[in-house]
Amino acid sequence: MNLIDGRKISNNRREEIKTKVNEIKRETGKTPGLATILVGDDPASQVYIKSKIKACEDAQIRSFHHNLSGNSSNEDIINLIGELNNNSEVDGILLQLPLPNSREAGDCINAISPLKDVDGLHPFNAGLLNLSKNWDEVIKKNILVSCTPLGVIYMLYKSNIPIEGKNAIVIGRSNLVGKPLSMLLLANNATVIMAHSKTKNLKEICKTADIVVAAIGKPKFLNKEFIKDGAVVVDIGINRTVDGLIGDVDFDSVRNMNIEITPVPGGVGPMTITMLLENTLKAFKNRK
Repeated sequence: MNLIDGRKISNNRREEIKTKVNEIKRETGKTPGLATILVGDDPASQVYIKSKIKACEDAQIRSFHHNLSGNSSNEDIINLIGELNNNSEVDGILLQLPLPNSREAGDCINAISPLKDVDGLHPFNAGLLNLSKNWDEVIKKNILVSCTPLGVIYMLYKSNIPIEGKNAIVIGRSNLVGKPLSMLLLANNATVIMAHSKTKNLKEICKTADIVVAAIGKPKFLNKEFIKDGAVVVDIGINRTVDGLIGDVDFDSVRNMNIEITPVPGGVGPMTITMLLENTLKAFKNRK
């Protein structure tokens, strides 16, 4: 088993982003800015937001954080988003999800200007991704793509893991991860199967895949019976248990296999926040 070191790849990219931010400051006199919105006091969401604010500080990106009460209505959130849309110092807006009490966030996401949608969830940006013919077009158009899928592709590139011509399966069909990652793999000329909780014969299908992406949100769901020898396994699961953070892959089960795999923690997680910084720079350039 060979570990894909997402933390190392992430740290290297953050240093490059910091250099780019300083270049922007020298050339334009302006500093890219990211606004984060946290509704309520969910402990996990607070941890994520603190990590994002710290990453901004390290990269010398301006951070504008707004903490709203858990009782705030969607109208309150949308009003704040409107103010941030009109704030010329804010280049990116991130609404931390999920909202309290399992509230529908669609109207709030749609209220974010597509030019400032660093989570890549606005229908405009999702549409641009789905209509892109290939990876070159995604890059050329500077499309704002969901951070976790973008981080996965970047990590595979930096690990010299080929995507073109490979059979890939993405287990999970969320708008934030599963769907956009499937589109990015397809843009890189993989043959992609999108699987989910209703997929029949999942083990047999996974066994045919060169690249297996686990984004199902169930701890230790995938074991060695799902994975063929020589496969690349991307574990996107972040499950908080009494034993700490655990991925969707049963790590002990696959430990002795001839595979490449992202660990949890230290794999995809750091890349997600790094791509948030990346998208903030994209948003700055697109708006200018």
